[in-house]
Amino acid sequence: MPMPRRPFPDNTPGTSRSTSATIPPNILRYLALVADGYGVDLHSELTRVGLDETVMRSAGLRVSYRQGSAVIRRAVELTGDAHLGLRVGAAQHLTAWGLLGFAQLAAETLRDAVETGVRFQNLSGAMVVWSADEEETGYVLRADLPDPALDPTVAVFLAEEAFASVVTLTRLSAGVEFAPQSVEFAFPAPPDMHPFTELFRCAVRFAADVNRMVFPMVWARRPMPGRDPVTYAATVEVLEQAMASRRDQQDLLEVLEISIAQSLPDVPSVVEQARRHASSERTLRRRLAECGTTYEAVVDGVRRERVEQLLYRSEATMRDIARQAGFSDVRALRRAVRRWHGVAPRQLRAREGRVGS
Repeated sequence: MPMPRRPFPDNTPGTSRSTSATIPPNILRYLALVADGYGVDLHSELTRVGLDETVMRSAGLRVSYRQGSAVIRRAVELTGDAHLGLRVGAAQHLTAWGLLGFAQLAAETLRDAVETGVRFQNLSGAMVVWSADEEETGYVLRADLPDPALDPTVAVFLAEEAFASVVTLTRLSAGVEFAPQSVEFAFPAPPDMHPFTELFRCAVRFAADVNRMVFPMVWARRPMPGRDPVTYAATVEVLEQAMASRRDQQDLLEVLEISIAQSLPDVPSVVEQARRHASSERTLRRRLAECGTTYEAVVDGVRRERVEQLLYRSEATMRDIARQAGFSDVRALRRAVRRWHGVAPRQLRAREGRVGS
């Protein structure tokens, strides 16, 4: 049962918006389980990006694309598995996506299940952008990366996880004999093709223009074993309400981030922000909690984005960066960068080929 889903409904990665708490942490939960099988404990990495064990158990938790990418990158490094995404996708269960998965189980056909996933992809916790359409070759499912300049390690993981989960969940829900007509990945061919052909059981091509999977039309039209029009309609109604709520939350986060970014190096207090929104501090904090975040976390995310922009895209001195990002001094900047990345600002800049100032 495919899981088409998207992290940011109206967002261009690379802007301050990318620091928002926006997606359920489904991928990270399965990543931690798979990594544990390698003897790798990701708890410290999750905590490093602000996701401790208690937080990860929260049903209302939303994590940022940046948090997810940081943990994925580190997990690939620690496990030594360049194709960890395949394992994570193949480890997933029918219950992974909550009500959205339930709606897909109750859909009339496999194609209807896919299109339901595309429609409500923002609710499922994906880190790719899904789309689907019928073409001459068959029913085509695409998984686009939200940022073409994404770290290659993370990009490979996300493409692999996306299609591995599609195949695994389709077999669990519609038939174990399912095999795509073809699978194409935009990244270069790996030295060992066996894990791909073993999982997908079809032709797999690399260095393609896009990440795409082609369903045979006979499978796209295949009735879902659990189809139930009444249950499907009732579940979709709940999903639509959740989507409306998520849009309101995203609007709030976007307005706050823009306000903070425009105010730097000064940072408006939460009381001031509440006044700007004709609200009380308590109400604003409650609304942010419903988004799975806090005002302090939003400020931290905007500052982080500003620091990285200055480190990567300019030759500003550390003193200038600290000032422009609203830090009291260079020492406060260093502490923040070490918390975010585990290295000093000059080391982070060196990774991008910049000369420290």
